[in-house]
Amino acid sequence: MSLIDALPDPATYDLTGTGHWPSAFAVSELATASIAAVGVELADYMQAAGLVTQAPAVTVDQRLAALWFGYSFRPEGWEMPSLWDPIAGNYPSADGWIRLHTNLPRHRAAALSVLGCAAKPEAVRAAVATWQGDDLEQAIVTKGGAAAAMRSRDQWLAHPQGQAVASEPLVQWGQPRAIAPRALPRATASRPLAGLKVLDLTRVLAGPIATRTLAGFGADVLRIDPPGWDEPGVIPDISMGKRMAMLDLKTAQDRSRFEALLSRADVLVHGYRPGALAALGYGQEIRDRIAPNRVEVTLNAYGWTGPWAARRGFDSLVQMSAGIADTGRSWAAADKPVPLPVQALDHATGYLMAAAVISALNAATRQDNAPQARLSLARTAELMASLQGSNSGPQITAAETGDYAAAIEQSGWGPGLRLKPPLSLADTRMHWPRPAGKTGSSPAQWTA
Repeated sequence: MSLIDALPDPATYDLTGTGHWPSAFAVSELATASIAAVGVELADYMQAAGLVTQAPAVTVDQRLAALWFGYSFRPEGWEMPSLWDPIAGNYPSADGWIRLHTNLPRHRAAALSVLGCAAKPEAVRAAVATWQGDDLEQAIVTKGGAAAAMRSRDQWLAHPQGQAVASEPLVQWGQPRAIAPRALPRATASRPLAGLKVLDLTRVLAGPIATRTLAGFGADVLRIDPPGWDEPGVIPDISMGKRMAMLDLKTAQDRSRFEALLSRADVLVHGYRPGALAALGYGQEIRDRIAPNRVEVTLNAYGWTGPWAARRGFDSLVQMSAGIADTGRSWAAADKPVPLPVQALDHATGYLMAAAVISALNAATRQDNAPQARLSLARTAELMASLQGSNSGPQITAAETGDYAAAIEQSGWGPGLRLKPPLSLADTRMHWPRPAGKTGSSPAQWTA
């Protein structure tokens, strides 16, 4: 049994719909192929699990796939909060450009501490202008913040981290184990992952997309956040189909509850940087002891080897580091960084993570060893850079009314419309009976 390590052959799925995002890169092609990867792996799994006698045909709607790389949810009668902190963004430095990521309070505090200025965009702009980009990037990262100077593609490919990432596989498989998959009596051809317990320890944005995808095919996804955590500009888009709970892993009582949850999980998906779970007391050996039959998939920002393997990062920062924003600048004949039209690295990595989960389940179902999978935003960036864009069909700029399902979703914030699903497998359709809910809105327990 082979495990997913590349995008699927286009001959293994059908395309409907047309359209593309305007970009210097093959964003729409990446959307179509990464979502197709989920379908191709799921079709094989359905056959291996005995849910169908023959693997069903996989169909991806090209337009909807592209749109799902943006926001899938449109509020009706209210507005979602801004995704970005007021001082997050791109600033001209003394020798180029740098992006500050300040959505998290600790990252904001780190940047302001280094810059020594007020928390106002104009003050930040003036302070950044006195710094060399690389020096400011390093100072903020050293302080525990998140920032990225803009590099060209050539500079990135010559950089030690760029070279390390380029040598990594798209999906790194390691630590193979013999897994005895738990029986899933509620699974059917229409809901092939029903009853699968997925413990979600992820944050914005790739990991939540992975678990949202699994929930769309019936998985029981339980997300655990620390007390007080919120991502108001993101949660309505990625929490449907999930139960959102909170635990404080620094307290004995919540650690005990977490370990009980982990012991019953079929799948663990997390986005902790290397060593972070071990620092909490849940290193590899401990996880293997608590949940020996789990499938595990994880991600980080800048890859798993090289000097930046443990660096904090986000889609927008990787775009700056890896030459994407600079390539966009040249393509658009602009005098500032031009990012992708959507956070494509997050979305593609998320779908590939979901595909990796299903691929490992497939291996275990066929009684092969199931290794753990590791992915990164930076490696997905290299994948995207290798793709050729066709620019076929009309240019996509935003979702239209006909792109949304007719039913109103009563989210935890208010009513809204959800995009129609982009992926189907014959009669198997993605859907999320549970609407999007707020963090901490569910108890930390499995449904059964």
